[in-house]
Amino acid sequence: MFRMWCKLWKDNHLIKDMVVENDRADVNRTKKIFAAIDTVCYEFDLSKPIWLDSTVADFKKHDRTRFYQDNFVDKIDFDYLEIHVIEED
Repeated sequence: MFRMWCKLWKDNHLIKDMVVENDRADVNRTKKIFAAIDTVCYEFDLSKPIWLDSTVADFKKHDRTRFYQDNFVDKIDFDYLEIHVIEED
């Protein structure tokens, strides 16, 4: 089971969160991550974030990263979107 926790933060307060699960064995980890982000962006009504080099490096190192205004084309009304892989088999 693959699970990713996605959280919207504003002024050091959690304003929305969601856990996305994916138990498909025929899909690799990268596709599960992008599918989870697509699901969250749809549910939170957000544009898809852009993966900058610093975002990729942080995610590779810690299995979590934050998407700030620089990662979005549209203006955002929160401080950042944080994603964190909390379980994978």
